Amino acid sequence: MAMVDEPLYPIALLIDELKNDDIQLRLNSISRLSTIGRALGEERTRKELIPFLSENSDDDDEVLLAMAEELGFFIPFVGGIEHAHVIIPPLESLCTVEETSVREKVVDSLCKICSQMKESDHVDSFVPLVKRLAAGEWFAARVSACGLFHFAYQGCTDVLKTELRSSYSQLCQEDMPMVRRAAASNLGKFATTLESAFLNVEIMTMFNGLTKDDQDFVRLLAAEGCAALGKLLEPQDCVARILHVTVNFAQDKSWKVRYMVANQLYELSEVVGPDCTKTDLVPAYVRMLRDNEAEVRIAAAEKVTKFCQLLNPELAIQHILPCVKELSTDSSQHVRSALASVIMGMAPILGKTLSIVINILKSSIQDSTIEHLLPIFLSLLKDEFPDVRLNIISKLDQVNQFIGIDLLSQSLLPAIVELAEDRHWRVMLAVIEYVPMLASQLGIGFFDDKLVALCMQWMQDKVYSIRKAATNNLKRLAEEFGVGHGQQSALPTQDDSSTCKCAISRMAPVMGSEITCSKFLPVVVEAAKDRVPNIKFNVAKLLQTLHPIVDQSVVDKIIRQCLVDLSEDPDVDVRYFANQALRSIDSAAVAQS
Repeated sequence: MAMVDEPLYPIALLIDELKNDDIQLRLNSISRLSTIGRALGEERTRKELIPFLSENSDDDDEVLLAMAEELGFFIPFVGGIEHAHVIIPPLESLCTVEETSVREKVVDSLCKICSQMKESDHVDSFVPLVKRLAAGEWFAARVSACGLFHFAYQGCTDVLKTELRSSYSQLCQEDMPMVRRAAASNLGKFATTLESAFLNVEIMTMFNGLTKDDQDFVRLLAAEGCAALGKLLEPQDCVARILHVTVNFAQDKSWKVRYMVANQLYELSEVVGPDCTKTDLVPAYVRMLRDNEAEVRIAAAEKVTKFCQLLNPELAIQHILPCVKELSTDSSQHVRSALASVIMGMAPILGKTLSIVINILKSSIQDSTIEHLLPIFLSLLKDEFPDVRLNIISKLDQVNQFIGIDLLSQSLLPAIVELAEDRHWRVMLAVIEYVPMLASQLGIGFFDDKLVALCMQWMQDKVYSIRKAATNNLKRLAEEFGVGHGQQSALPTQDDSSTCKCAISRMAPVMGSEITCSKFLPVVVEAAKDRVPNIKFNVAKLLQTLHPIVDQSVVDKIIRQCLVDLSEDPDVDVRYFANQALRSIDSAAVAQS
């Protein structure tokens, strides 16, 4: 076989590999395009490699996807932005590929290239590309075009802008549903580049047409753009142009459209501002909170706290709270879980709103919060679905200041204590992480009476994550209470499991020398006599961490002697860690001398 000239070798190798039956070999070749381009040089890359790629766009989708991604970063290999336009042909051929992921990556790469092009190349190369794709015979080309208009429109002449707006309007009215979907999906991006004079007329005409489409997915994508379009308009124009469409969407026959509206309604309400209470947004939101489909209720429930922030007090109490009470006993556990993740945020909002209308309601902020929300909190804390309980526990700190210590201990605490023995370890873990904050608010006496036993019980749990969290808890509680009576009752004892050694290592720096010597060291020294090697070498490591905390006399009389005994242990690992601890003690003594 004749030898291939060395300057031609990279392109010849690429051709051979791209024609290979092995897809992995073809994929590897495409992923090395930048290396091949660098080897060929800028001129040969433009004249040989790019034309070759343009002619070889018929391959496996995985290979084409890799090619589309590589070409998005190819400007340096064709000679810089002066020649960026030469990369367009191979990408244009990929715009007609049927696979959606390939087209999306092609559009992404074309946008990257367009953002770096010279203005003249933008007008001479990129805009004509978009116009060709928009008029393409194959639907895939027209779908790809929809994602490029927002880049093409910028920097064009007025004549070209008029053509592009007209072309996009035609895509919004396409016979093919896939094209209308793409047009609806990208309408918001295109609208951001248009002059304000065209928003209320041309863009809204396109939008109105898409909202009445007979295809659910087209209406869904139009609904998704409501908030984005609303932000481009003045509030009064948003109310006039967008709001009635959103309210109609809230009653759409497709639950997917209603679900999208539930996700968008809060953002749209923000755009409308305080006037949202004067519109039909509140009735629309209430309908979605009571929707027949659980997915819609979930999306609406997740926004309930944010939505209430925008309402005046009367509306929040009169219309939203009854729905919240219904959702707390919803038949869907996922709805209850969604509500539990945000409901605690209602306490400060309700407190704030009720303070404004205190004369109307004739009740205090605290009493009103308890009256409206405490029954819901308690119901969710006792829910049979663990994620509901978990979500409500994780936000308990948001409600304490409004419920007050007395009612917290009388109403919420029994439910929390019950959850401390929950059969689902994630719920138990959430309770453990909440206890230090609870203890700090309830005080040493209450902690000593109600929570000490739980803390020590968690130290013995079968789940490692629970035991680890319990040891961290003891440190946090030690920092909170210091060496007072309440904390000393929670100190590890000789009867505790080996997990206590971890607790001792965490608590000793907080508790100081006196507690370490009187409470911790006896436990550690006793454990050094255990028959299990793992326990003994962990004792050696623990003693190494304790010696800087206690007085030198204690180190010499107790710690050093214990380590010397362990250094003569039959087990090699015990001897190793014991000797390591002794060297650490000796080094510390030398440093102090």
